[in-house]
Amino acid sequence: MSAGYQHGYQQQAAYRRPVPKRRKPRVGRIVAVVLVVLLAFGIGLWVYVDSSLRRIDALPDYEGRPGDTPGTNWLLVGSDARDGLSEEQKADLSTGDAGGRRTDTIMLLHIPDGSGKATLVSIPRDSYVDIPGNGKNKVNAAFAFGGAPLLVQTVEGATGVRVDHYMEIGFGGFAGIVDAVGGVEMCIKEPMQDPLAGLDLQPGCQELNGAQALGFVRTRAFATADLQRVQNQREFLSALSEKATSFGTLANPFKAFPLLFATTDSISVDDDDHLHNLAGMMFGMGGGVDNVTVPIGGTPTLPGVGSVVQWDREKALRLFGALEQDQPVPSDLLEQPK
Repeated sequence: MSAGYQHGYQQQAAYRRPVPKRRKPRVGRIVAVVLVVLLAFGIGLWVYVDSSLRRIDALPDYEGRPGDTPGTNWLLVGSDARDGLSEEQKADLSTGDAGGRRTDTIMLLHIPDGSGKATLVSIPRDSYVDIPGNGKNKVNAAFAFGGAPLLVQTVEGATGVRVDHYMEIGFGGFAGIVDAVGGVEMCIKEPMQDPLAGLDLQPGCQELNGAQALGFVRTRAFATADLQRVQNQREFLSALSEKATSFGTLANPFKAFPLLFATTDSISVDDDDHLHNLAGMMFGMGGGVDNVTVPIGGTPTLPGVGSVVQWDREKALRLFGALEQDQPVPSDLLEQPK
């Protein structure tokens, strides 16, 4: 075979040799890597947010404390704290410059162990109760005297219900959370004006921003004053919980992330509470909430104390007895939708 022929034969053979195929990226492997990265990011973000929560020793043990009962009980406290608010923010939110710290809102939330609705109990801030070490006074005075620990002990003593978790939020933090979820829709039945709370709302369904929402839950400009206000507070809290746990919020990073960071900047919880406890609380209200105010026996004016709210002892015992047993609240004590 000549050299030229052999060279040509080799070239033809080379042409016939199969060309190695490029490996196509494995879609499954790429998806797995992306999922691992997202999972690591999610876990890291969760840990960061959880570690950033403000924690206080709100639930110390003391002699005679009620024992554990079925279900989960939260004490939810809205304080008039203005910490961290600039003068401009105070003006925008109409908070004023009151000194000290008091509780504008006190609610006991019971989430049952099994199926069924949660129960949200408003405790009027003027409730006349025993405050350990301080005699009888309005319940919100306990917070002023001894902060969260004394308030928890006072509520546990008055109700006989052990508090498992604690959450406290100030004026600015409340408004920030509402703005983080993009506002909350409320249906206003009649005009609401209260210059002291910076509130001016007309009837109709409308989305309240943070400043409007704060005015809505603060105003006492009603014939029944605080009794109507606590109803508004429960109504708004239920709507806020539903919005915060909705798919539209959780699936939208432009709402979910601001909500996470607003939470860490806004609330205080007990030393043993974590982000998953807060999530459980919000979702625990997602199945519906039974609303009730502690039954009222009278509203006398007492020397040195002023106007107070006295509980109807027999009905209050029935209410808190049901919560202790993780049973539905008797229907005659529930507030019917209007």
